[in-house]
Amino acid sequence: MSMPPSSSRADGIRVLDILHQTMADGPGLRTSIYCAGCAHGCPGCHNPQSWDFRGGKFMTIDELLATVKADEFSNVSFSGGDPFYQVEGFTELARRIKAETNRTIWCWTGFLYEEILENERLSQMLPYIDVLVDGPYVEALRDTGLLFRGSSNQRIIHLTPEQEFITPGAVPTIPLR
Repeated sequence: MSMPPSSSRADGIRVLDILHQTMADGPGLRTSIYCAGCAHGCPGCHNPQSWDFRGGKFMTIDELLATVKADEFSNVSFSGGDPFYQVEGFTELARRIKAETNRTIWCWTGFLYEEILENERLSQMLPYIDVLVDGPYVEALRDTGLLFRGSSNQRIIHLTPEQEFITPGAVPTIPLR
């Protein structure tokens, strides 16, 4: 697992974009937060402009939480880049979302779930995530028929049982150890 030098901060996140009321990043309406920074370098990535760790703009957790709360109908998605490269900030944001709203959180990462579990730093976010879409994008396994992922090696992993929407191709709920 390749971890670049971390500039991750618990008080905020480098954000490339925020999409409101999108339906592309999980079921139903969602507020999608796209972060800066990814070292996976997947050939064929749909968002290579997100690879730069210095890209986007810094936003505080309070600013991001206000954005999430402003749309009372949308759940939340974390994408990028890879949110696990800014795990301290995303963990704090996810913790606050769960404490202060009733929103579900989907998160996309190029890391495998098993790699995240083995890493104390990365695994700190998992208790606040409802669904993890894991694995690098593999161009040779591209499948445009898949929901919410680009290649067939990527898994939709339900980490909490309360997800009422079961996605075709998802693995059964995996309780955290």
